[in-house]
Amino acid sequence: MATALHNLSEYDASKVPSAAGMRFGIVVSEWNHNITGPLLEGAHATLLKNGAAEEDILVRTVPGSFELIYGAAQMAKSCGVDAVIAIGCVIRGDTPHFDYICQGATQGLAALNAEGDVPVIYGLLTCNNLQQAQDRAGGILGNKGDECAVTAIKMVDYKKKLR
Repeated sequence: MATALHNLSEYDASKVPSAAGMRFGIVVSEWNHNITGPLLEGAHATLLKNGAAEEDILVRTVPGSFELIYGAAQMAKSCGVDAVIAIGCVIRGDTPHFDYICQGATQGLAALNAEGDVPVIYGLLTCNNLQQAQDRAGGILGNKGDECAVTAIKMVDYKKKLR
């Protein structure tokens, strides 16, 4: 959803359900912390702004973006959360490592969503350069963390309405 025509931090607050009583897990990669830190801050602030209680937001770190899969799976299984937000950032380098990490992390997080009972929100930036990442971590395109938090709230609400 990140384009030059869409600010990741802009959303219609009237279309976001209250997050009161919802419990969220955020698993965040330590790698590229200069990007993942602001993404985490955005997600955390947006959850609070929409009614989540501080004590209902659990934050844990993993070393890198590939480890988001395990971190999200364990959080969904063991922490009593209603949704998990997976936050990471991979920036293209000179080797195919970028492709392997992006593909593996994407497939792993998608599998958790398809097979699990807890929504896992994809907050992995896959950028060609540092500027693209900065633009999406509070820069000119807003903060992907905000978007992920709103998505998490909406998915918890979606699940509640199915019952």
